[in-house]
Amino acid sequence: MNDPVDGPRTLSRRGVLGAGLLGAGATLLARPALAQTAAPAAWPTRPVTLVVGFPPGGQTDFAARIIQPGLASALGQPVVIDNRGGAGGNLGTEAVLRARPDGYTLLAGNSSPMAINPHTFPNMTVDPLELTPIGLSLQSSLILCVHPSVPANNVAEFAAWAKAQPRGVDYGSPAAGSMSHCAMELLRSRIGNPEMQSIPYRGSGPAMQDFIAGRFSAMFDAASVVAPFVRAGQVRGILATGAQRSPAFPDTPTATEQGISDFAFVAWVGLFAPRGTPEEIVRKANTALNTAVNDPAARERVLGQGDEPGGGTAEAFAQMVRRDHARWGEVVRSSNIRADT
Repeated sequence: MNDPVDGPRTLSRRGVLGAGLLGAGATLLARPALAQTAAPAAWPTRPVTLVVGFPPGGQTDFAARIIQPGLASALGQPVVIDNRGGAGGNLGTEAVLRARPDGYTLLAGNSSPMAINPHTFPNMTVDPLELTPIGLSLQSSLILCVHPSVPANNVAEFAAWAKAQPRGVDYGSPAAGSMSHCAMELLRSRIGNPEMQSIPYRGSGPAMQDFIAGRFSAMFDAASVVAPFVRAGQVRGILATGAQRSPAFPDTPTATEQGISDFAFVAWVGLFAPRGTPEEIVRKANTALNTAVNDPAARERVLGQGDEPGGGTAEAFAQMVRRDHARWGEVVRSSNIRADT
């Protein structure tokens, strides 16, 4: 799930992050919290900045703007979105890690920079697990799509076709080291390791353009990204990665339904605060987030986009982040996936 920027090209991201932050070894989520800043008598008393680590117009930005009105109403203060794109979301993460833990700078972070980037960026100097999870904003199954020229309507047929290709199969992804890239490598390992080559792009937009043009044969991306192209018959969805079928793809079976075990996961966007943010603020922010995502108009927009509304406790979201961090770390190591290839 990535935000589109111009032009298909491979990525080289070394040296983009500032040094001086903790590496990916220690983690707030895996050990007792450090001393927290004392909570103010009333929070918030001024506008709250919501940092988005991607340019306007993409999936994470959409998630932030969906909840923005509800958050502002519930908190009684304006919520100002600050887009800080760069390095696959890492620059926005770094900005919030450096911010004061007073509740006035929050992050809309998605599963790629939070759970995958720490494993795929060899020189990464930020540790997203140092952030304090607040709650889940939205989630989306990834959909495995194939070009109409591929004679496959399910994973078994896709696997058989891929193994029969003498030159292998090219597949696309919105970025090297993205969840889409990792998902395809995980699937490849589950279907007998057919010869497949990754073609990374700079965002879902340019990747979908080349996909439709037939420059590669298959790609995973979020349901909300691929939905309009599937409806138009430009690509064909054959698998959904969620534990249940995606509301946007009720006729597309899950991996479990197709006999592939341990292949249930989603792309997600959630709210985070700097390490050390007082528990009182985290609880209040979580309550405001749940109010925002349960607003009927917001839910309708999220479902209409092809995603699923979030909500729930900060603790449940923290478990989700830890689980995905561990899972994708294993995939990255076993497939030797890097973000700067």
